[in-house]
Amino acid sequence: MPFLGLDIGTSAVKAVIVDQTEAVLADGEETLATARPGPGLSEQNPQDWLAAVERILARWRADKAAILASVEGIGLSGQMHGSVCLDEADQPLLPVILWNDSRAVAEAAELNRDHPELAWQLGVPAAPGFTAPKLLWLSRHRPELMARLRRVLLPKDFVRLWLTGEHVSEMSDGAGSWWLDEARRDWSDKALAATGVERRQMARLVEGSEISGHLRPDIAGRFGLKPGIPVAGGAGDAMAGAIGIGAIDDGAFISLGTSGQFFVPGSAYRPLPDKFLHAFCHAVPGRWIQMAALLNGASCLAWAAGLVGEPIEKLLAEVAAQPARPGAVMFLPYLAGERTPHNDALATGVFSGMTGGTGKADLIRAVLEGVAYSFADAAACLEEAGTTLGEAAVIGGGARSALWVQILADVLGMPLKRYRGGEKGPAFGAARLARVAVTGEDIAAIATKPPVLDLAEPRTELTQAYAEKLAAFRRLYQATKAAR
Repeated sequence: MPFLGLDIGTSAVKAVIVDQTEAVLADGEETLATARPGPGLSEQNPQDWLAAVERILARWRADKAAILASVEGIGLSGQMHGSVCLDEADQPLLPVILWNDSRAVAEAAELNRDHPELAWQLGVPAAPGFTAPKLLWLSRHRPELMARLRRVLLPKDFVRLWLTGEHVSEMSDGAGSWWLDEARRDWSDKALAATGVERRQMARLVEGSEISGHLRPDIAGRFGLKPGIPVAGGAGDAMAGAIGIGAIDDGAFISLGTSGQFFVPGSAYRPLPDKFLHAFCHAVPGRWIQMAALLNGASCLAWAAGLVGEPIEKLLAEVAAQPARPGAVMFLPYLAGERTPHNDALATGVFSGMTGGTGKADLIRAVLEGVAYSFADAAACLEEAGTTLGEAAVIGGGARSALWVQILADVLGMPLKRYRGGEKGPAFGAARLARVAVTGEDIAAIATKPPVLDLAEPRTELTQAYAEKLAAFRRLYQATKAAR
């Protein structure tokens, strides 16, 4: 009984089909483009997501038709916080404003100033990348579009609309909108009113493991799927990744994808907005998460590799050939601003400490270490909030690099494990949620942890050396902020 998981990411759409033994029967990926029409702006065309899904399904119909025809359910995962604004015909009014867009800085600050109490209800203070401040921005700067707004969806839920014809979201993705009452697991009328949005313009909410709708016959017919198969609620990408590695009640992990998260699940809602930790609903009933959200992860490495014009693998090999010690060059990885712990949309990237002898490998090491330092800031926030961190897993594209994981372990002073098959990620978690929605099985029984691939133990002498560099990293941020 196979299940299909679709992940609508920022850099790509990824898809997997897995059977009940969790063997991967098919996988596919289509790259997405992001437009940056001005400083601090980041947009995508939502039709590109549909086109990417169509290309994957068309390839599968050509070479895996029998597998596709046997799929019993579909689960969705997606990048969080994006604003898909639809008119009365369900057509996008403008490009989707993404999670790493900073145009709504003033609106987020206004919401925090005028409604400080909402941070405790919604799990975190407002940030420019969240959906709600973007709608307030739209009402101020594009009132003619706001007047035509009939529905607001999150990215994966636009794909759900195409699949099912239903306007539905689920708790974990809704949690990142800054409209969800996290404890009640329902839209907050006060938050909606504060941003000029009405409940009738919002999607219906389900749990991630519930059925949200059924596959439209025309879509099924085009790609050889069974018409009417259930589509599960699914999850935001971080929570779908957690489901994929069995992090439901426990199991802290670092997600090192385009952005980064330090994620700790649990069975209680524990908001601590003054630390800018995210206390959000998990993708299954009765579960919540604490998450430090970093806007810059493996994207920094991709940017740096493009800057020097060489493949990432070659550059990583050059860094690995260097002596194992902190580099002389320091990098602030805030190419898209930063959320935890700074909530600073205007923060920028900085290289510091370069000389005439600085080479490409020195710059790449600085990037790897700079991202690691930002995770150390995240860990400090979690620990200050009373969360005990013993060890953690690392998932996401950046986890493919054993070198980077070892640097993270050394900086954090914490053992870090990689899972075998952990790269399957959010799409795999979405397929697990589809299975639960169809079969009614216990999610805890299905969402087991993968076998451990390897364990990176922190090296004491390097952890001590990195602690000194971490202090300098923090001073560098404060100095650049003061200069701004």
